[in-house]
Amino acid sequence: MSIEVGSVVEGVVTGITNFGAFVELPGGKVGLVHISEVADVYVKDVHDFLKEKEKVKVKVLTVDERGKIGLSIKQLQEKKPEEQHSRSQAQQHGPSSSYRQSSYRAPANDFRRQNRYNNNNAASFEDKLSKFLKDSDERLTDLRKKTDSKRGGRGGSRRSE
Repeated sequence: MSIEVGSVVEGVVTGITNFGAFVELPGGKVGLVHISEVADVYVKDVHDFLKEKEKVKVKVLTVDERGKIGLSIKQLQEKKPEEQHSRSQAQQHGPSSSYRQSSYRAPANDFRRQNRYNNNNAASFEDKLSKFLKDSDERLTDLRKKTDSKRGGRGGSRRSE
């Protein structure tokens, strides 16, 4: 059986690393399921989702000229109905409209994000822009002071003998 891009095959997990899992495919070939292709949710540790010698169904994403095979488990998982609906809307209206439709809410315990996103809603665009420019200038000034003093630049004392 030849391994072709887009085909769905069953394999056995032969090894798990911090960046993904190696899966032995029919015919003795081995492919990699990258950590980003293991599940639809954030994967911190592949061991939480897969075990060695476990049989898994994978979709072949890529086969390069050196014989490396890229696999995905995530693309075979069924999407939840609400995900399918929101994804179809995003495809119809483009990515920018789905971004606009989703409203960002910072976690209650994340004070930086709350201040950044919620307190500035009443300010006009010009006010936000001037505040950004002021903050940016202050940061650049601090950065220049630090780097110039290390390099012996402006304001640094130099002795010429």
